[in-house]
Parts: sequence; structure tokens; C-alpha cells
Amino acid sequence: MSTARILTIILNYRTPDLTVKAAQAALREMQSLGGEVVIVDNASGDGSFDTLTQTVAAWDAGDMLRVVQSPQNGGFGAGNNFGMRLGMSDGTAPDFYYLLNSDAWPDPGAVQALLDVMHNHARAGFAGSHIRGTDDAPHCTVFRFPSITGELEGAARTGLITRLFPNSVVPMDIPAQTTKVDWTAGASLLIRAEMLNEIGLFDEAFFLYYEETELCHRAKRAGWDTYYVPDSRTVHVGSASTGLKEWARTPAYWFASRRYYFTKVHGRIYAALATLARITGCLIWRLRRVISDKPMADPPHFLRDLIAHSMGVTRQRGPKPTVNPHNHPVTEDSK
Repeated sequence: MSTARILTIILNYRTPDLTVKAAQAALREMQSLGGEVVIVDNASGDGSFDTLTQTVAAWDAGDMLRVVQSPQNGGFGAGNNFGMRLGMSDGTAPDFYYLLNSDAWPDPGAVQALLDVMHNHARAGFAGSHIRGTDDAPHCTVFRFPSITGELEGAARTGLITRLFPNSVVPMDIPAQTTKVDWTAGASLLIRAEMLNEIGLFDEAFFLYYEETELCHRAKRAGWDTYYVPDSRTVHVGSASTGLKEWARTPAYWFASRRYYFTKVHGRIYAALATLARITGCLIWRLRRVISDKPMADPPHFLRDLIAHSMGVTRQRGPKPTVNPHNHPVTEDSK
């Protein structure tokens, strides 16, 4: 049994049934490692907190499993910060935090594999799992940091530009071996507490999207590394491929998170150039659509909304969105 103290945090929003399944898998892992699980209900307001409290009480897990409620839904980062600030049930700080999506469940031994990497690499700040869907298809969760050329390449979707900037392509080929990467998704992610004590928690200015990217970038600047660990395997219901092209319209907070990331990490001038590169890439793709009958790749009005948001014109579409456990956007309009 490991002597490391691990606190698992599962963020719930209005899907207690999925969260219960995730908690069962997490509790199994923590029992073998001597860790604990805390379920944070992200101000669901639908009775989820009571349902979860009553369900897990029947498990008689004692201090190994707690259910708490965040006073407000501040987003993915804020919800996980709330759980991390709680610490262990005895009030002490853990050595590691294990973030697990509420629609994900690790295979047996998945957390131990992440922990092994932490033990073997003293400057490992993050260790992320191999993620697959319920259909067993692998999800890409390993990425390079966004950049000006990455924005151009990603929007243009053109082989020539990809070949010109191969090291700027944000999604990476999924490694077969444990590999150091820029950043990895937080569906099943072990984080070293020592690192967070040095660099801070998630930036709560991000409501949703880019928060993991910025935290990994902040860590890299401080000399900490992020590892992708294929031997740690986790099933995730929410598809990692679901993104811009699946939205009926890109929500304003995605543009806000994107702009805030580039501005915070690189400054205003770089952020403006990154947006110009993305606009250029979108125009290249539109030209390709005209001459080659390419399919629509972005949500309706994406380019218009990107330009408007970059000029400070934000679109108001009802109440502020909330976070569902799949890390996908939910708005009052779509409920």
C-alpha cells in the first residue's frame, strides 16, 4: 500500500447517477491506496446533493467518502478548487489530488500507475490517464500549448500549413509510452500538492475551457512537468472529440476563456495576433469549402462571433451557463 495521501475530487452537476458510478470506481482505487474521495456538488439546485448524500451514506465508507456542496457554480476550476481546499477528512493536507470527471471511471490500478510516475519523476506535477470511450475508442487528451501558428493551423485545416508548422499542431498523436507533454485533460488527472502550493490552484477567472491548459503552462514555467501515462486507463462517457463543431453556436464564455488564456500567458499583443491568425485560418478554410466542397467545420456564426468578441462586442443569450459533469457547456436555453 502506498504511503502517499491522495484526495480524489469528483465534481457533480445534475447527474447524480453518473457521479455515483464514478465514486464507486474512485472509492475502490482509494481503498487500495489509503486515500479518500470527496464529491463536490457544484450548486446543482436539483436535489443532487440530497440524492448523493443519501446514496453514499448506505455504503458505510466512513471518512473515506464525503459529499459536500459548493455555495455557487463558479465553473470547473472553481469547483475543483473548492474540493482541494477541504483537504483530508482529518484536516491535514494530502500529498496528491486526483481529479476524476463524474462521467468517468478508472480501471483497477489506474491511479497506482499515475502515482508510480509521480514517484519516479520528482518534478512531475501532473500525470494524466489514457482515456477511452464506452465504445473502447481512444480519446485524444494530449496536447501542445496553443500558439499563434497553432491557431492558424487548427482553423485552416490544410495539409500544407500543417506540414509548415508540425510542432504547433495542438492535438498530439497518442503516445504508446509514458511521455512528457505540454498539457493533458483533467478527466483522470493526478496533481502533486507540493506544486500547487508553489504555483497556486486553478485560475477561477476561467469559467470553462482553457483552465487546465493555463495551470499546466504555469507549472511548466515554474519547472514542473506534465506526463501522459497510457498504462493508467480510464473510461469516459463524454467524448473528447466533442467541441466547437458540435455546438449549435459557440458560447460567449468559450471566447472569453480563449482570449483570457492568451492575454494572461503571452500578453495583449500576442493575444491579438493569435486571434488574427485564427481569423485567417477560418478564411482559408472557407475558401477551401468554396473550391473543394469541404464540409462545415465550425459552429454557425463562429467567425462572426470570434471577430465580434475580439472587438469587445459580446453576445448575450440568457443567464450565465452552468457546468455539467461532462465538461460540456449547458445553458438555460438548452435545458
